[in-house]
Amino acid sequence: MSEVQDSEVQKSEVQESGSPSRRSLIGWGGAGLALGAVAAGGAVAMTRVGDDVDPAGADTGAAVAFHGANQAGIATPVQDRLHFAAFDVKTDDRAEFVQLLKDWTAAARRMTGGHAVGEGAYGGLAEAPPDDTGEALGLKPSRLTLTIGFGPSFFDHFGLSGSRPDALVDLPQFPGENFDKSRTGGDLCVQACADDPQVAVHAIRNLARIGFGKVAIRWSQLGFGKTSSTTPGAQTPRNLMGFKDGTRNIAGTETDRLKKFVWVGEGDNSANSAWMTGGSYLVARRIRMNIETWDRTSLQEQEDVFGRDKGEGAAVGKAKEHDPPFLKAMKPDAHVRLAHPDSNSGATILRRGYSFTDGTDGLGRLDAGLFFLAYQRDVRKGFIPIQRKLSATDALNEYIQHVGSALFAVPPGVRDKDDWWGSTLFSKEAKEAKES
Repeated sequence: MSEVQDSEVQKSEVQESGSPSRRSLIGWGGAGLALGAVAAGGAVAMTRVGDDVDPAGADTGAAVAFHGANQAGIATPVQDRLHFAAFDVKTDDRAEFVQLLKDWTAAARRMTGGHAVGEGAYGGLAEAPPDDTGEALGLKPSRLTLTIGFGPSFFDHFGLSGSRPDALVDLPQFPGENFDKSRTGGDLCVQACADDPQVAVHAIRNLARIGFGKVAIRWSQLGFGKTSSTTPGAQTPRNLMGFKDGTRNIAGTETDRLKKFVWVGEGDNSANSAWMTGGSYLVARRIRMNIETWDRTSLQEQEDVFGRDKGEGAAVGKAKEHDPPFLKAMKPDAHVRLAHPDSNSGATILRRGYSFTDGTDGLGRLDAGLFFLAYQRDVRKGFIPIQRKLSATDALNEYIQHVGSALFAVPPGVRDKDDWWGSTLFSKEAKEAKES
């Protein structure tokens, strides 16, 4: 969509809604108020296929539907790029924070639809900052998805301690971890995935700008080269070690597996955390790879470590990537054997990781690896038992180290134009808004 067309769409949406313009609101608090007044959705939406989005739109830069029972960016076909940000809450004012969630939702709705935030990056008052930073003008939606989650520490704010879900546990310490505190934790997170890196960065940048004074970025991570797929039958992308991993990932069209392993069910919560029904739990781990050591390791040892051949990605003794593995044919400490559901009482997660490179470590070694993202119905039955087994005996541990970690409760989706991120958690405010 051209910039002129986008501008006309924005103007018509404001006129149709009967909401006051940005110029009339500038004296009442500026762009933040104007943003809350503009809640029109994106003009382009892709067709839903169950809980997934039709991957056919990937080639056209189309938009992913923002509204739904579950948040987009989980079962959605994995995009090529990532910008992930963890935030800390800086305000003690509950009403102010709820308004921020509403403003963020309005901005996310527009950006995922391929539109600028608020009244755009130009054409407004010359004396005031524009509503949008402008670097995504003229770019397609690029299948942008924005997914929000709340960390354990978030529930120390706004009198919400009683609403912390039982499944949002503090992750145990696993052997070999060496966390950088500046890349660990966070009160809330936003995951931006898109096929264009500038679209993803623009989204996080604008949410951070809108949240200035109320939230602040604690840490962030750029990712490229998706390392997993949620599209059935697709080839699994390779990680920076050159291997395919997680070939039996849950597909976005596998509604039964999504219901069993990813989406929180009605019976999963105590009364005070029923707000998580339809949501999921996200584990984010920054995993550093010892690239230089790995690159000097023989091909046979590399294949033994993973339990796959490097060329096809097939399990030991198999011909094709998706052929069911025969675990006993692998070495006891092979990564695939230890991570497989059959070795973990059926524990299954939905992987959505990305590769990263962040320069060097000052010693001439690449700071590179995997930014691991895993969604599940309950971390106590998903990530924790799997990671406990991997951290104990996985041969891959010689070549990797977990250096950052965070856990988030990802609420259900935004159902319609009147809904907003976190409305089920802030049920009091949502009820009052509905009644007014």
